[in-house]
Amino acid sequence: MYTQALDLPENAPVKAVSGVIDDPARLARFDKTMEDDGRIEPQDWMPEAYRKTLVRQISQHAHSEIVGMLPEGNWISRAPSLKRKAILLAKVQDEGGHGLYLYSAAETLGTSRDQMVDALHSGRAKYSSIFNYPTLTWADVGVIGWLVDGAAIMNQIPLCRCSYGPYARAMIRICKEESFHQRQGYENLLTMMRGTPAQQAMVQDAVNRWWWPVLAMFGPPDADSPNSAQGIRWGIKRISNDELRQRFVDATVPQAQVLGVSLPDPDLRWNEEHQQHNYGAIDWDEFWATVNGNGPCNKERLATRVKAHAQGQWVRDAALAHAEKQRQRAMKEAA
Repeated sequence: MYTQALDLPENAPVKAVSGVIDDPARLARFDKTMEDDGRIEPQDWMPEAYRKTLVRQISQHAHSEIVGMLPEGNWISRAPSLKRKAILLAKVQDEGGHGLYLYSAAETLGTSRDQMVDALHSGRAKYSSIFNYPTLTWADVGVIGWLVDGAAIMNQIPLCRCSYGPYARAMIRICKEESFHQRQGYENLLTMMRGTPAQQAMVQDAVNRWWWPVLAMFGPPDADSPNSAQGIRWGIKRISNDELRQRFVDATVPQAQVLGVSLPDPDLRWNEEHQQHNYGAIDWDEFWATVNGNGPCNKERLATRVKAHAQGQWVRDAALAHAEKQRQRAMKEAA
């Protein structure tokens, strides 16, 4: 789900950092590791292009987890029961934890968390396009769990085999929690579909609004995503956008049938020859408009994150002051 960094147009082919030359011998060992499907750890040598690509992808993934708390967090105070509120609180807390794991993984590549957060707040860094859509009803919370987190699982399970060790290990726990989120969302919708006609209509409306943005969040067609090919060669990305999207459609259609909702695509049908579902054309103009800051909630989401960061400055200052006090005390005791 949250790996669009490899697909964005500004992610031009990465060159070595100025003044840094990739040693041929070490580069050959690195290439051999990639060919053998091995792992790179923080202490290992790596090409600057590989490092920069990882920082970009992992930080964008972390930003997506943090910004992704906002659409659902909007419903914590309006959940229909204490049980639903507790579940949603736990889920939003999980997403915050995912962001922390990923920021920590990116820091092992030599980029500070402050630098990454500043890039997000200044608009230089992106997050997943899917979080720029509004959550209009309680059914949206369920649909996010079912479709958005379902797409996340489809995209992120291959990342558990990423060639960069800290990222791969972080993804193992994240995927387990995302799987729980998907089931929670689906159960929420099942409950509503067993309810009143008004609740059923609410679920169908939410599915209608989220289906196409979810398909787009896998990224543009493979033919329009040349940078992801390098990611696949490096073992960062394992499966192409189109293949992931197809797997998601094929897995979701039977789930929708059990749920009792229709997917808003008149071209959706089973292809017996290819043993997969055909689906209609995605509106890529809408996708790119959202990625470039012109989606329904882009400005709102970023403004909320910047405000929260500013309001939390006193907590960070207090933590630093306490750490310095402890350091000074330790120095006196050592003397």
